[in-house]
Amino acid sequence: MKNSFFTVYIEQDEDGIFIGSVPLIPSCYAQGKTQAEMLDNLQDVLRLCLRNIDKKILEKTKFVGVKNVKVKHA
Repeated sequence: MKNSFFTVYIEQDEDGIFIGSVPLIPSCYAQGKTQAEMLDNLQDVLRLCLRNIDKKILEKTKFVGVKNVKVKHA
């Protein structure tokens, strides 16, 4: 079995629930009452997602970084 590392975005909603997503893989997200619970749930979802994804996509894509963007709005 092979280990892979993925970038995870972690947010917290207004109710305090943690939401994690893997931006490289569409629809790969999970939630939990704690970050640890969310990460456990996300690992399960990620394993399922990896069964159905073209592995060549993972080889060609790399994480570059996160940037804050300022946007004026009403």
